[in-house]
Amino acid sequence: QVQLVESGGGLVQAGGSLRLSCAASGRAVSSYTLGWFRQAPGEEREIVAALQIWISDRTYYADSVKGRFTISRDNAKNTVYLQMNSLKPEDTAVYYCAARPRTMTLMVEKYSYWGQGTQVTVSS
Repeated sequence: QVQLVESGGGLVQAGGSLRLSCAASGRAVSSYTLGWFRQAPGEEREIVAALQIWISDRTYYADSVKGRFTISRDNAKNTVYLQMNSLKPEDTAVYYCAARPRTMTLMVEKYSYWGQGTQVTVSS
C-alpha cells in the first residue's frame, strides 16, 4: 500500500509557475511509477506526466505540457514533484498524484493509488 499526499496548488497568473509535491508513505517509490493527472470541471481525468522510477527513470509528458512541466523525484524524501512553468488558463484543474507498481502506463484506470488532489487555478 502506498499513501500519497499532494500539496503546492494555488492561484497563479498566466505565465507564472507552481511546484506540486507528492509525498509518498507506506512504501518506497523506487519500485513504482508515479504519475500526475488533472481533471477540469466537466472533463475526464487525463495524464499530465509520469515517471517510471522502477529500473529506468523513464518520463512521459502530455503534448499540452511538454517543455513547460517537469516531473522529478527526491528519493530521500520519498517525494515526486511537478514543476509547472509558463502556466496557462487551460492548465486550471484539480491535479492528482497517483502510483502503480513498476511499469508506466498512460491509462488512468491502471493506477492503483491516488492522492486527494490539489487545485491549480491559472487566471488570465
